[in-house]
Amino acid sequence: MPELLDLSRYIRPGDGVWWGQGSAEPEPLVNALLDQADAIGRLRAFCGLTWNERLAGPLPAGLTLLSYGGLGLLRELSRHGGLEVVPCHYSSLPRLFARGLLPCDVGLLQVCPPGDDGMVSLGIGVEYVADALRHTPTLIAEVNRQMPRTAGSGRLPLSAFTATIETDRPPREAPAREPDATDRAIGVLVAGLIEDGDTLQIGVGALPSAVLAALRGHADLGIHSGMITDGVLDLIERGVATGAKKEIDQGLAITGAALGSAAMYRRLHEFPIEFRPASYTHDPVVLSSLRSLVSVNSAIEVDLLGQVGAEVRGGAHIGAVGGQADFSRAAALTGARSVIALRSESGGRSTIAAALPGGVVTTARSDVDAVVTEHGVAMLTGCTVAERARRLVAVAAPRYREKLGGLTMA
Repeated sequence: MPELLDLSRYIRPGDGVWWGQGSAEPEPLVNALLDQADAIGRLRAFCGLTWNERLAGPLPAGLTLLSYGGLGLLRELSRHGGLEVVPCHYSSLPRLFARGLLPCDVGLLQVCPPGDDGMVSLGIGVEYVADALRHTPTLIAEVNRQMPRTAGSGRLPLSAFTATIETDRPPREAPAREPDATDRAIGVLVAGLIEDGDTLQIGVGALPSAVLAALRGHADLGIHSGMITDGVLDLIERGVATGAKKEIDQGLAITGAALGSAAMYRRLHEFPIEFRPASYTHDPVVLSSLRSLVSVNSAIEVDLLGQVGAEVRGGAHIGAVGGQADFSRAAALTGARSVIALRSESGGRSTIAAALPGGVVTTARSDVDAVVTEHGVAMLTGCTVAERARRLVAVAAPRYREKLGGLTMA
């Protein structure tokens, strides 16, 4: 067990606190905050993706939790009305921290032990942490002996931290579902839209894993993505993702975070991967330099105009704008292709709908080149509104096509 830390020495009533996300979440510090929040006073906090069961709710009465979406167990908090969502592009997080529009009095982060140079790295979670810490006067670190030391940005001396605790625990593995036959069918279709030498941005989950597996026959792919998984390492190890033809960062896979297995975390140092802050990975100027960029993103639903909903279902936030709009726009406008991939049915209903049931547009129709389901590819670029609708109906689940087709005629 890590040593106890009296956070009231560093956090005052009314402060804003942020912490890292995913496998880089400093859970001992976060749990200490949850234990001590009522004694400290009213607080505002910000975090991203979490698998920390204690953040599924309920939270201390005086703690208001903000996020850019309902990712991981935050979706449970959202369902119970305990999450405040700040809808924003992932690329805007650095600016929001810089302007003080997100909580940034105190930052909680997880780092690796100091190296021979006395510096620690942010390990597998550089992303918004590296940007937020520049505007945060008080930093508190969990120095975890098992946090991998990674290359790229985010190196700090121990003197940068107001307080530290030492731990020796494996970073959380990302929950994983094996791709099923539907995922694999979609993966093959998406892979057919990616050419040798393209630079890939892709998300996390069973469907993205199926896409990565379907790319094993490709050559000289590049990686520039907000997050990477075991599937990306597999492509690098197979000699598929060499990055040799990238317009920038040749020979390197660029990411902000790693979300995968313990085996992946242990082996990261063996691969040409650099971890960069969100102000680089999602920057429009950087992305516009990648003329070969193909973005592959998932969604909850797509309407017959081609608008994408990836945030809300049943009135609760279960997703986020995240980097989808950043990468989709760049891929569609200055890159190679923007792809939205999703199963044709979910929860007993069609994911291709006349209007977005969630009522929220995550990605504009003009930023989507292709929509892929297990029933085919709907190429939308250059199509009229009517033709887009016809093509989307054609990739919907068969039992919904007649009704959807009738709506396009109305």
